[in-house]
Amino acid sequence: MAAPSQPQKSTYDVIVIGAGIQGSFTAYHLAQRQKDTLLLEQFLLPHSRGSSHGQSRIIRSAYPQEYYSRMMPDCFRLWQQLEAETGTTLYRQTGLVVLGPPGEPELEACRRSLGVEFLDAAALAKRFPGFQLQAGQVAMLDNTAGVLFADRALRAAQEVFRRHGGTLRDGEKVLRIEPGATVTVTTTAGVYKAPRLIITAGAWTGAFVEQLGLRLPLQPLRIDVCYWREKQPGSAGLGSVSPCFLTLGLSQAPHGIYGLPSIEYPGLMKVCHHHGSPIDPEKRDQIPSSAPRPDIGVLSSFISSYLPGLETQPAVRETCLYTNTPDEDFILDRHPKFSNIVIGAGFSGHGFKLAPMVGKLLCELSLGEEPSYDLSHFAITRFPGVLGAA
Repeated sequence: MAAPSQPQKSTYDVIVIGAGIQGSFTAYHLAQRQKDTLLLEQFLLPHSRGSSHGQSRIIRSAYPQEYYSRMMPDCFRLWQQLEAETGTTLYRQTGLVVLGPPGEPELEACRRSLGVEFLDAAALAKRFPGFQLQAGQVAMLDNTAGVLFADRALRAAQEVFRRHGGTLRDGEKVLRIEPGATVTVTTTAGVYKAPRLIITAGAWTGAFVEQLGLRLPLQPLRIDVCYWREKQPGSAGLGSVSPCFLTLGLSQAPHGIYGLPSIEYPGLMKVCHHHGSPIDPEKRDQIPSSAPRPDIGVLSSFISSYLPGLETQPAVRETCLYTNTPDEDFILDRHPKFSNIVIGAGFSGHGFKLAPMVGKLLCELSLGEEPSYDLSHFAITRFPGVLGAA
């Protein structure tokens, strides 16, 4: 962040809008390429208004889609590099249990990507007594998986960005973007210019790109992040040494349920439904606490059946924002009309672990380099009719 006495500079090589984990890693890679980079954030840091706050996220190699699982070795390597650069622990290996009905296509794809065998209910209960599979269901174990310390990771990426000469300005809301060979960005505190712009503004991205004649199918969702108390503190299989878990293909939870061990709050396990209610991000905090929360019922029912060592009502409830695309794949692409404007959006609740590589890909796109991975799955053109009048 700019010191109060520092003269405010107005021209940069690249401007990045949005200092969540995706924007911060994008800026991190740009600064390491010696690009004079400005990272803008509308809220004062740290904040809990977007998608990158909180203490924990799951990192895993198991992915049904090959285009994500192929990136994960590089992601693990880049997370380790950030740990080394900051001398900070950002990851705890816990393993991940993936469970669901046999024959479920995504579960089978995960198993093939890892090359592991399925466990039945008895084998899983022996390994992790806290989990209780239902009759006929199976599970697999991803030993590489674990917990990323999210708040710490975000600060670490921003620290290295600044160390390499980057400028981070928070508390500056972007008011207007004017495209051209030189892009002009007007904020509540100044006017900045750069030949390249990258937009990683989470749930606010849709409004920004509408200024640029683009209507992306981005749906912000308000997610309940719930923590559930152990009936007996330190009970077997539910403490800080238990694995993360993820469900695929359960009829009672079509969007999936995931859980993390009691790292954030001692004695409380984080269990969440991978779904939420549509929300205007500007009105996120205006929903009364008494509003219906149907996802809580889904989670309570799941916990009764699968995690009997937990109380069936959440002890702590927090919120987070997802910004979903219709297919839940990311958008990583140049603007169809303005090739010097790059967009990273629609991370659909599963982007945090991939942020080191997402940042690298957005950096490469902005600099006109050949991307490290095939980006056809993340193209804007997969959605018809998005380009309107600017």
